Amino acid sequence: MHFVGMLAFSLPGIEISYDPFLTLLSLVIPIVVAAAAFAVVGRRPQALLASGFAMGLGISGMHYTGMAAMRMAALIQYDPRWVVLSILIAISASIVALWLAFRNTNAVQRLFAGLVMGLAISGMHYAAMEGAMFLPTSAMARPAGHLGVGQAPLAFLLAGITILILSIGIAAAVYDRASAERAQREAATLRRSEERFRLLVEGIADHAIFMLDPDGRVGNWNLGARRLMGYGDDIVGTSYTIFHTEEDCVAGAPARALVEAEREGKSAIEGWRVRKDSSRFWAEATIVAVRNESGAIAGFAKIVRDVSERRRAQEALDRAREALMMSQKMETIGQLTGGVAHDFNNLLAAVLGSLELLKKRLPTDDPKILRLVENAMQGAVRGASLTQRMLAFARKQDLRPAVVDISELVRGMASLLKFEAGIDVETRFPMHLPKVKVDANQLELAILNLAVNARDAMPDGGQITIAAREEQGEGGLSSGGYVALSVSDTGCGMSDEILKHAQEPFFTTKGVGKGTGLGLSMVHGLAEQSGGRLVLKSRPGEGTTADIWLPIAAEETAVPDLRTAAPAAVARPSRQLSVLVVDDDLLVLENTAAMLEDLGHIVVEARSGDEALALLRRTRTIDLVVTDYAMPGMTGLQLAGAIAAERPEAIILLSTGYADLPSDTRSSLPRLAKPFDQAALAKAIEAAMGEEEPAGSVVAFRPKSA
Repeated sequence: MHFVGMLAFSLPGIEISYDPFLTLLSLVIPIVVAAAAFAVVGRRPQALLASGFAMGLGISGMHYTGMAAMRMAALIQYDPRWVVLSILIAISASIVALWLAFRNTNAVQRLFAGLVMGLAISGMHYAAMEGAMFLPTSAMARPAGHLGVGQAPLAFLLAGITILILSIGIAAAVYDRASAERAQREAATLRRSEERFRLLVEGIADHAIFMLDPDGRVGNWNLGARRLMGYGDDIVGTSYTIFHTEEDCVAGAPARALVEAEREGKSAIEGWRVRKDSSRFWAEATIVAVRNESGAIAGFAKIVRDVSERRRAQEALDRAREALMMSQKMETIGQLTGGVAHDFNNLLAAVLGSLELLKKRLPTDDPKILRLVENAMQGAVRGASLTQRMLAFARKQDLRPAVVDISELVRGMASLLKFEAGIDVETRFPMHLPKVKVDANQLELAILNLAVNARDAMPDGGQITIAAREEQGEGGLSSGGYVALSVSDTGCGMSDEILKHAQEPFFTTKGVGKGTGLGLSMVHGLAEQSGGRLVLKSRPGEGTTADIWLPIAAEETAVPDLRTAAPAAVARPSRQLSVLVVDDDLLVLENTAAMLEDLGHIVVEARSGDEALALLRRTRTIDLVVTDYAMPGMTGLQLAGAIAAERPEAIILLSTGYADLPSDTRSSLPRLAKPFDQAALAKAIEAAMGEEEPAGSVVAFRPKSA
């Protein structure tokens, strides 16, 4: 504007030219100062006045530098008042320009502001020219050889510079417009991306996602966090420790999680979290550190998920796995126990039979010898009781299931359930309790065992409660109805560790000589073999409850109860028989043969199934075959099948300590349970020969409860 205005300036008779250096300097000064002012205000808007002041001085410097570039035969003087006025106009115009440049205005406002600013700058120029006085003088003539630019070249130069500036401005405007459009497109894309991300985050309802500032205060969170934690937007600005339990806060767990996330970049933990209503849930929490461009911590992103169901499923799986391991352990122990009990039964059979025969042959005038034999027989009887319990645990005992009324059975045991004066036994049965199918003798023994255990758990006295209730099958039992018979006490109870092993054989907490450790294992085996289960519940100091679950009977027919039968007397057989005895155990074989011979029968011995078949083919006078079941090479059942094929009329008595025989043969063969004495053997032979009760399972020997 200055040099365009100077092109209109002329002095009559005086030639005017311009110094090139000062002319260029006057062009550079406003450009540099204006750029610096815009840059400063762009970064620090509060520096508007200082930047406008500097820009006004720069514009004024441009004017007066341009005036100093004039070369003519005249002296220039300035009126100080107009100089100050021109500078004030330049500063004011600069401040207004900067203010408008960084203020959002519409097009009309910008047009009006540009008009005012243009008039203000023009006013500054002409105010400065008004204060200039030109005094002609010959001394100011241009020296020889001085380089100067005339007004016409200056006009062309200014026109060229203007065109160049306009071109650069247009190019810059086009570039700025393209940049602005690109920035708008990027901003729109970013907004759409942010909106999609926001919708995605808000749409995750089962994850709580929220941002934390570097101090752990909540900045914002998603809808899932509101649903999971129960808080509203009022939680913003609150420390995230509000979601942790008091125990975690006291232990410093929230602060450690932030430190770990800042150090490692991520922190993942599981634990209890607290909702607004104080309810707790098991959560999986992940904290990720968020850093800015310089690498400093800008905050944390935290994701919380409710995994309570997964934890419950895992706990259930752990319990099932533990139960499976316990079941496998008990099964293994049961198999071992059953094998030991079977072999022990064979030994007891030989001992009992031999002692009984020895007792008959001893002189009756020596009571001491008779007492010793009686003691030996009582010891064998106690051993037989032990094997009965071992077989019960191994679920290999021979049961006679019948329809039993539990309340009647317990009432019939009243005389057996009388303990010390300080022990009170109470029974609680509903009016209409379904009957169950179980071996009455074994159930009575199981109740007595549980009652004795309850008594031993109350050395200072207490109460034993025997009750029953109807239940539905659960916890691995088949569907259908069950009766849960419970025996409870108010004694010392058991810890969880003792409770785990209570049903194992030979495990006992009683003193030495006060228990075999087979009572609960026998009850467990009876319940399992009867189609139910044994459930123990106990807490230290709160007593113990043992529940025997037994299936409800479908039929109402009962079998005769042999518990009160009088001991069978050894009677001479009505006729002499030819008996083939088969057993792989030499002791049992000889003992059985000796008892049969003592009864007056003719005995033929065989130590295997093949040997027995060979003897049968050579001998046609065999009336009865007494065979063991568990024999190597050929079992007693296989031998029975081979004999039936050759001699269909042959009568076979199966002697065994096992109960789990194939179901298709159990009812077809009479059985003699080991160990047996001579009376049981004689009775079994009479039953098998059809001279007494119909053939069936003959129980040789039922030891009394301790």
